[in-house]
Amino acid sequence: MNNVNTTQAPAPQAAPSPNTAASAPPHPLREFWGYFSQNRGAVIGLAVIVAMVLMALFADIIAPHSPIEQFRQSTLVPPVWQTGGSSQFLLGTDPVGRDMLSRLIHGVRLSLLIGLVSISLSLTTGVLLGLLAGYFRGMVEIAIMRLMDIMLALPSLLLAIAVVAILGPGLMNAMYAIAVVMLPHYARQTRAAVIGEMSRDYVSASRIAGAGTLRIMFNCVLPNCLAPLIVQATLGFSSAILDAAALGFLGMGAQPPTPEWGSMLASAMEFIQSAWWVVAFPGLAILISVLAFNLMGDGLRDALDPKLKR
Repeated sequence: MNNVNTTQAPAPQAAPSPNTAASAPPHPLREFWGYFSQNRGAVIGLAVIVAMVLMALFADIIAPHSPIEQFRQSTLVPPVWQTGGSSQFLLGTDPVGRDMLSRLIHGVRLSLLIGLVSISLSLTTGVLLGLLAGYFRGMVEIAIMRLMDIMLALPSLLLAIAVVAILGPGLMNAMYAIAVVMLPHYARQTRAAVIGEMSRDYVSASRIAGAGTLRIMFNCVLPNCLAPLIVQATLGFSSAILDAAALGFLGMGAQPPTPEWGSMLASAMEFIQSAWWVVAFPGLAILISVLAFNLMGDGLRDALDPKLKR
């Protein structure tokens, strides 16, 4: 009887299931948007800010009239939905016959410009001072931080008024004053972040590898300190808008006929009872813009801070 070979060939192995394969990590931007979009208030704030940026870029096209054009025969015209309103002036006119809607639209451009310039100046200077104080420590840290403490001891508005009083009233000088007021916050926050990063292993490894002082400061330490600074800068936009409006209201910021929201409020205070719209609309514009930046800043903080990620 012939022997039957009972040896069977090994069964082919099944291909690995796609579910068991290791999934690629998400893109950093997609991961950031996933955390950011969980905060609905932040998304709304971002949408408002995008609308403000578009409005500022295309203000000359969107605005129905020039912001400084005066219609002498149409002073203090109420909004279009109120009795006596005109479709030519949707939000009414101010005491000298200028279109409120056009001045509000052009005011967006000025407010964003004030925030951008003042935040850029204060952030750049504050980061450099904080980086020097946190890296070198010793007398350098003491000198810088005591100067920042003196500036923080003064009320912010009083310090801004003092700077404008020295430089003279005007829009650009108001930006410088706001930058000086916000400088200590960025310097102190950068110093604290740098001190925390200097004890990390990658800093020691960079020193052993022969990296110089400037390379360690700007290529190694500073990029790891940017997340809280970005959040603080976003929140600083709202403070810059408020400070600029306060200086304009006091007559030390943008000068008439510049369509700045604070100066618009100052020139219309005597008509607050007879013509509510000349005060209500600039105040509402300040409220919406400040709230939008605060909401977006909260969303950025939740998305960039690993401790707050769930």
